[in-house]
Amino acid sequence: MDKDLEQRGIENQVKGTAKEMEGQVRGDLGDATDNTSEHIKGRAKELEGKIQKNFGKAQQDVDDAV
Repeated sequence: MDKDLEQRGIENQVKGTAKEMEGQVRGDLGDATDNTSEHIKGRAKELEGKIQKNFGKAQQDVDDAV
């Protein structure tokens, strides 16, 4: 059965939050170990998570409006 937009929005929010948290930890670890590459990769993952989370919120908003 196909998932409705609200369910997909919730899934994207959860996955996005997980990526965001993973990125924060990885970025902070890069800071602590003075590893610029890990810091950048962590911050990129954090941004990817924020985007996915916000996309999920938008999906829910669209579903609510329909």
